[in-house]
Amino acid sequence: MAVNTMIPVARPWMDEQEAGAARRAILSGWVTQGPEVAAFEREFAEAIGTAHACAVSSCTTALHAALVALGVGAGDEVITVSHSFIATTNAIRYCGAMPVFVDIDPVTFNIDPALVEAAISPRTKAILAVHQLGMPCDLASLVSIATRHGVPLIEDAACAIGSEIEWHGAWQRIGRPHGDIACFSFHPRKIVTTGEGGAVTTDEAALDAAVRRIRHHGWATLGDMPAPGFNYRLPDLLCAIGIPQMARLEELLAARERVAGWYTERLEHHVLTPSAADGDRHGWQAYVVQLDRRDEALAALRDAGIEAQIGTWALHRLEPYRAQGAFPGADRAFERALALPLATTTTEEEVERVAAVLTGL
Repeated sequence: MAVNTMIPVARPWMDEQEAGAARRAILSGWVTQGPEVAAFEREFAEAIGTAHACAVSSCTTALHAALVALGVGAGDEVITVSHSFIATTNAIRYCGAMPVFVDIDPVTFNIDPALVEAAISPRTKAILAVHQLGMPCDLASLVSIATRHGVPLIEDAACAIGSEIEWHGAWQRIGRPHGDIACFSFHPRKIVTTGEGGAVTTDEAALDAAVRRIRHHGWATLGDMPAPGFNYRLPDLLCAIGIPQMARLEELLAARERVAGWYTERLEHHVLTPSAADGDRHGWQAYVVQLDRRDEALAALRDAGIEAQIGTWALHRLEPYRAQGAFPGADRAFERALALPLATTTTEEEVERVAAVLTGL
């Protein structure tokens, strides 16, 4: 099939506002962490509805900083999901701790709370739950389990900027947080991007202060370094770009919801299409369908000039994390999940091209 235009799996939406913001930062004389970082943190905290937001260099470093701030160290266990991007578990290993996998619901891709409770042991130092692909996980159950066992709950919200849940009768955004601390990504595939970057949100001032020390080599003040930290800072230049991105967050979310609706209209009778639970708002970081013969479908899309990817990884299949047991839900999701092109600027004609390939298999 001759194709004139490649459809990318993702593309950030930036325009003259971001270009102007970058220019402003460059001409200010600040290049590394400075006033644009502080402004972006305020904008992000207000949009999420949390007391504190600390910008860092990626969601991977956000996860690591959150774990360190909560005291996770060598010999500890952190319960997490067997189906996620590898950064989730790598951050645990950075601390010298061991990830303890539990399986997922193979329809939602999210962690099974009942299995979380069964995995808690005397060595459990934290629970690290993932809002996979922008779909909120069952926070009510997870918060209850964490509270009952006195274990902190970390939310990997890398894909969940703008995702919402109904919480005690009110709509609240993921990352408020409902657990102890939440971590976000601003990678170009995410809803809001700074090119690279991440953030840690919390309502606890002591945790926020700890993350800020960890971000900046461990310094509490210029003359006080209680413990060694890291260089996890995010530059002013990138945060300047993030400020106009945050200003149009609702527009970005609405555009992705519209694209997701186009896909569902065309594909819901041909493949298993994603949807949020009743009372939740899916952030639509990705539109991931499930189907048999996934690899055949992936090859057909690429032959048609359409970029697509597997959903995400079954982590227990990777060399560093093997020998933890069987995870049939994660295996099934890994073998059947296919991420279709989804961006703020994806057109209905592009969705038609994708759907024509999948429905023609």
